[in-house]
Amino acid sequence: MERVTKPRWRDRQARIPACPNGAGTVFSGAMDILDTLRAKLGDRYVLTGADTAKWSSDWTGKYRWSPLAVVRPGSTEEVSAMAEACYAAGQKMVPVGGNTGLTGATSAEGAVMVSLDRLNRIRTVKPDARIVIVEAGVILDAIHNAADEYGLVFPLTFGARGSAMIGGNLATNAGGSNVLRYGNTRDLCLGLEIVLPDGRIMDLMSELRKDNTGYNLRQLFVGAEGTLGFITAAVVKLVPAPRVRATAMVALEQLEDTLPLLNALQEATGGALEAFEYMPRNYITRHVEHTGEREPFEAPYPVNILLEAASTRADDAAVGDDGTPRLTELVQNILAEKMEEGVVADAVVAQSAAQRDAMWSRREMAAELTFYDRPIVDTDIAVPVDAVPEFIATANARVQQIDPGCEDFMVSHLGDGNVHYSVYTTRKDPALYDEIVEVVEEVTLSLGGSFSAEHGIGLSKLGSMQRRKDQTAMSLMRDMKAAFDPKGLMNAGKVLPGV
Repeated sequence: MERVTKPRWRDRQARIPACPNGAGTVFSGAMDILDTLRAKLGDRYVLTGADTAKWSSDWTGKYRWSPLAVVRPGSTEEVSAMAEACYAAGQKMVPVGGNTGLTGATSAEGAVMVSLDRLNRIRTVKPDARIVIVEAGVILDAIHNAADEYGLVFPLTFGARGSAMIGGNLATNAGGSNVLRYGNTRDLCLGLEIVLPDGRIMDLMSELRKDNTGYNLRQLFVGAEGTLGFITAAVVKLVPAPRVRATAMVALEQLEDTLPLLNALQEATGGALEAFEYMPRNYITRHVEHTGEREPFEAPYPVNILLEAASTRADDAAVGDDGTPRLTELVQNILAEKMEEGVVADAVVAQSAAQRDAMWSRREMAAELTFYDRPIVDTDIAVPVDAVPEFIATANARVQQIDPGCEDFMVSHLGDGNVHYSVYTTRKDPALYDEIVEVVEEVTLSLGGSFSAEHGIGLSKLGSMQRRKDQTAMSLMRDMKAAFDPKGLMNAGKVLPGV
């Protein structure tokens, strides 16, 4: 049984401009649109100057900007009225939810930022149909809590769930820790309500599992990062809450042994594995240093896996004579077999909710551990699940050739092949940054992978899109952008290079 201590979280300082929009001239055209927006939304919901500070940088502090204004509409109709006014005036608009992204997708210099935080109503939960209808500004944890009242779960989850909003999750097609079993956000979405750049409302709020009535317009907006219009509401799927979970930290000597372990667990549990997360040695070291918590095992190991299986079956939740649920026993037996085979070096299975929470807090601290005051190249790649060890070995070798003495730092949703691969460089040098990004791209694509797995494109991956995206696909994407947003006002300069 693992001994658990409460994490000592370090307060994160908000890094924002001292006085965005606090200097310079506001031209008459800008004054006109601001007056119009105030008339439509009310003075208190059109923020300017120092009042926009909360929305004037991203979470990492890498991107900073001065918006013309931040508007906070309170309904779909107000989003429509706002968009219609901005469209008529040729005013650029940038949607923003919880602002937890990492790619600069909410950068809004001189734009009207449209915060959807007041569209925060859960319209209805339909437990028998296993869906919930939510507005875009509902925080992810609020959906979890609403589903929990009915013995259901919304399976999208990740570290920022206490501040990320469902509209942003949909706009970026967020992934998280449960993709292994439930897929990305687009796989959990049945319907959307959309406000187009010119203010028209498009009702795609289907609750259907099957609907073959022409093009699937809903899927165009999931992952579009607000470049085609505003997501104002959604119909998303719920699943039954597990009766039992089995959570464990597992140590291995080599990464190549993880996939056979994953497959063995899936077979033994009938596909019940929900999460299979990789933390290398230096991740564990930094976590211990940052929090003061104990190591997960008695000895340090190069490969550390957090895994979790869950089941709704009564027989999986049934406990034996020693009080152990059957699902936990299944997981323990597989781990014991793999230890006898020499594949698993050590394993600790959570025996309480507190121990499970401690295991997850270690993994979900990834962003806090990754982004601190050192020059960093952060990437978000995906490769086939059996290619992850080759990607890591090759990428590490290549970046060391470019910048000897640099340090790799990563965490991975290993079960779906997503690696958050970062490099701390020996110096702050834009040319070095670009060179490392291109090398990571080369290694990724050579293995049949993608340079963007779950964080989106925003500003930070525009170069990658230009270099690596199929040019025919890029041309069609530009055509779609022009069809939905002919004036180019929606989140301008994001996702599509040259647009």
